[in-house]
Amino acid sequence: MGTLILARHSITEASAAGRNLGQRSDPPLAAEGTALAARLGATLHAELEELPHDDLRLHSSPALRCRQTAAAVVDAVGGDIDVEFHSGLLELDYGAWDGLTADECRARDPDQRTAWEADPFTTRCPEGESGQDVLRRLSAALDPIEAWLAEDRARCAIVIAHNHVNRLRLCALFGWPMREYRDRLSQEPAGYSIVGLGRETPVVRRVNAAPA
Repeated sequence: MGTLILARHSITEASAAGRNLGQRSDPPLAAEGTALAARLGATLHAELEELPHDDLRLHSSPALRCRQTAAAVVDAVGGDIDVEFHSGLLELDYGAWDGLTADECRARDPDQRTAWEADPFTTRCPEGESGQDVLRRLSAALDPIEAWLAEDRARCAIVIAHNHVNRLRLCALFGWPMREYRDRLSQEPAGYSIVGLGRETPVVRRVNAAPA
């Protein structure tokens, strides 16, 4: 049973301000985000000490905030690890809501925002994506990784992605109603989850754990 470590990127100015950050801009980590990413790396290094990981791979969204978080993880974990980037792991495209707060979205598009909050899986952001759209493309990226993990208990993959991406994947793995992925799961900056794969039912070890 291989191990999937699914982590969110660290803090950006947008995440600290509660603003939507999807695909329409590509900012770096904030100063506090750089420090938190280093703590995430150190924490994952400690987690790996307790896990079999003869074969370790690291995957990331190509967004700068994820690339910088992944670099901090590589620095802490050590070894000769090449980061593999997948565009399917990019964050939800918020469309016209990109850069806005939740209140600003409600003021701009009250009816669509109400529908989206009730069912973000099938409801698209204006000029953007739905959770279903994201799950489709992220599954194309993660399915082969998870199949590889399931073949050998000594395999481990660290995946650095985004808020909606991680919650959607975890909700699918747990078999929960997909329209409830925002209600059932939280994903803090640099939060990470650990899931064992290879049995019929995934084995959950951590969910949205904070770096030490």
